[in-house]
This record gives sequence, structure tokens and C-alpha cells, in this order.
Amino acid sequence: MSLMLKLLTIALLTSSLFGAAKNADIENFLYKKFKNNEDIKSINIKVISKSKMDNMPSWNAYIMDINAILKDNRKVNQKMIWFSNGSVITQDFINLKTGESLKNSVSPKFKAEFYKKANLIYGNEDAKHKVAIFSDPLCPFCRTFVPKAIKYMKKRPDTFAIYYYHLPLPSLHPAAVELTKAAIAAELRGHKDVTLNLYKVKVDAKERNVSKILKEFNKVLGTNIKPNDLNNPEVVSHYNNDEKIASYLMVQGTPTMFFDDKEDKTKKKYKEIK
Repeated sequence: MSLMLKLLTIALLTSSLFGAAKNADIENFLYKKFKNNEDIKSINIKVISKSKMDNMPSWNAYIMDINAILKDNRKVNQKMIWFSNGSVITQDFINLKTGESLKNSVSPKFKAEFYKKANLIYGNEDAKHKVAIFSDPLCPFCRTFVPKAIKYMKKRPDTFAIYYYHLPLPSLHPAAVELTKAAIAAELRGHKDVTLNLYKVKVDAKERNVSKILKEFNKVLGTNIKPNDLNNPEVVSHYNNDEKIASYLMVQGTPTMFFDDKEDKTKKKYKEIK
């Protein structure tokens, strides 16, 4: 359970809004519920996305951006999903046949401004389809899936514009953070095929010695990236921007793919294009 849900002490499995709901009504309703928690010093709630539910035309899914300061001065920023038909609000729906949470079918739309030139690794900007990949280079599934997917689409630059976003998972693969920053530094120096070669680097995912990590990186990519290069403001900015985009889109794991602005949970839509 998320921290914000733990802090929401009043049960909201199904609660009445008393009337047709606008974005402001949803925001005010949740604000009143959260502010009653004595562990929360201040909180700001905003609807960042509203979308109709398939097969449930009277219901909308709301993606909320919640910023809070707790009594111990910790800052919390989190995205949450709520559902409302204008009179009732609920945290989730469960499919009776599959047992699947309908939250899994809701994700923010990929904004046009997220398609940055710095993230375009292959293909033409005006290609028929845009594919966005969020990946950790030391994620086991990523290491087998991502290179194959990229190589497949790379051959068709007028069909696929491939945008890549670095998303290392520090708690699982600490070494991925340095590898990611080294890759960004190499790209800034003009090195080619950095992303594909990044997946060839063999290093213990738990390694924390930066020199050892960079030694393996430089050996595979033929670069000379040094520890100080990882702190280059341009490197840090690119790294942080990728992380912010992933946070906005509620990307929870890797690899995550978006196909033409929508999350592709199957990760196979690119193969369906003839």
C-alpha cells in the first residue's frame, strides 16, 4: 500500500460526492479527507488527467498529483488513481472474472513535450509511430528484451521513432545509476549506439565502486568516461528529466513501453505494424 493511502485514515472504498463532479470537486473532496490526518502538515491535490472508462461510460478515471508535507517535515509526491461517476468516488474496481484491478488499465497520456531530441536514439522525428522505452540496463528482462526490440525497429527509421529514457532502479541495481550516467555522458560526447552497447556491459548489479563500474563501461564502449564526468550538469539534468517524465507517467517498473502516446502493456504493438 502506498504511503498516501496509509495516511488516508477515513475509509473511501465508496463515498458520496453529492452531485455531479468536476475536477475541482474531486480535488476538494480528497483534500478534506486527507487533511483530517494529524500526520499531514499540509497537502496539495490536483487532477492531472481525466479519462473515460472502457465499458463503463458513466465513470471517469482521475489521475491525481498529490504533494504533501508530513509532521516530521518529510515531503511526499505521489500519483494516485481514483474513479468517479460524478456522484460516487472509489479507489478501485475489480474484474469479477479475472480478479484484475482496473487501475492497471489506467495510465497518463504521453505528452508531446516528452519526445525530446536528447531521448531520440533511432528513427526519424516524423516517423509514422513513436515508441518510448523506459529501462534499467541491469534489469534481467530488460537486458534480453530491450536490445532485441530496438534492433527490430532500428531497421525501419521511417516507421519507428525510438525514444529511450533511462530509469535505473537503485534499490535493486545500485550499479545501474552510474552506468546510466556514464551512458548519458558518452552520448553527450557524440558516441554512437551507446544505448545498445550499454546492455553489453557486464557488471554486478550490486556493485558500488564507481571506478570498477566505469572500467567495464569504458572497456565495452571504447570510451574514457571518468567519475567526475558523471556529475556534469548536463548529465545530471538529462538523468533528472528522464526520472521526472517516468514519475509523471507513473512508470513503476522496467521495461515499460509507450506506443503512440499510450502505454503498451503487451510490449508487442511494434511487431504488429506491417
